Amino acid sequence: MTRHELREQTFKMLFGIDFHTGEDPKEALLNYMEVSFDGKIQDQERNEIIEKVLKIHEKKEELDQLIDGVAEGWKTGRMGKAELNILRLALYEIRYDPVVPVKVAINEAVELSKEYGSAEAPAFVNGILAKLIDQRAPVAAQKEGEGSQEAGC
Repeated sequence: MTRHELREQTFKMLFGIDFHTGEDPKEALLNYMEVSFDGKIQDQERNEIIEKVLKIHEKKEELDQLIDGVAEGWKTGRMGKAELNILRLALYEIRYDPVVPVKVAINEAVELSKEYGSAEAPAFVNGILAKLIDQRAPVAAQKEGEGSQEAGC
């Protein structure tokens, strides 16, 4: 799988577990993997997706607070599930994944929102992420300066 495909599957799983609040997230992820891929995914890819989804799920409250802090009139409780989970994924990558450059995280979020969000989603997602980046400009600049590149995007 390409990095984009892994990210897309991560988004789909985040989206799915948002609807299974009473269920153990790891169990829901394993069930999804079994049904969706039926052995057509490498163990390393499966583990990478599950690990990232669980890390994002653990930080969901923190990520939502950050998003709420910049989303004027659109708190996370009112956002579409697709847009919200795209934002969570991108924000997690920006803040906690040293391998993913900030620009890649934003670009991928906008691309996912074009495919899975409403017509207004790309501009909305881009706007929220831009505000979040403005707040964290020194950290974002430092991360970009590390020269990390992501293959397969």
